[in-house]
Amino acid sequence: MAKLHTATFGGGCFWCLEAVFDQTIGVEKAPSGYMGGNRANPTYEQVCTGTTGHVEVVRITFDPEKISYNDLLDIFFAIHDPTQLNRQGNDTGTQYRSVIFYENEEQRVAAEKKISESQAQLANKIVTAVEPAKTFYPAEPYHEDYFARNPNQPYCRAVIDPKVRKFQKAFADKVRA
Repeated sequence: MAKLHTATFGGGCFWCLEAVFDQTIGVEKAPSGYMGGNRANPTYEQVCTGTTGHVEVVRITFDPEKISYNDLLDIFFAIHDPTQLNRQGNDTGTQYRSVIFYENEEQRVAAEKKISESQAQLANKIVTAVEPAKTFYPAEPYHEDYFARNPNQPYCRAVIDPKVRKFQKAFADKVRA
């Protein structure tokens, strides 16, 4: 059995990221949570104030023999706008900032290279931060599998569903059957 690796991304509401990465071949799990802040065991309500320094993230456990870290980066950049500072669409605040939390030097280098390559294709400046991983705090249980459990909720239909469909179309070979 392959050794599993970890990748942690923040790029808007964690429901969006989780919904996509849960469907990705090679991803064992992608729980929602919080990272990067200065408060131990933050709650959703605390993070939403924007005062804890935490970002809504997904912490992806993946099998590198089935999907590469670079593939995960490609998906991450395709499903959110890395040029929006402290927001994704109508979700605003530092908790929605675009960030890659790296686990090791190899991930840091890969993330910075992906940003450089992606910047060449975009008119606006990429604002995605690259920071060392910190303590991951799992989100409250009601956040897990939110899209799967609430596909007809208005936010899910208007925001998450288009991202999932974009992923499924652009990365058809990476979608779990």
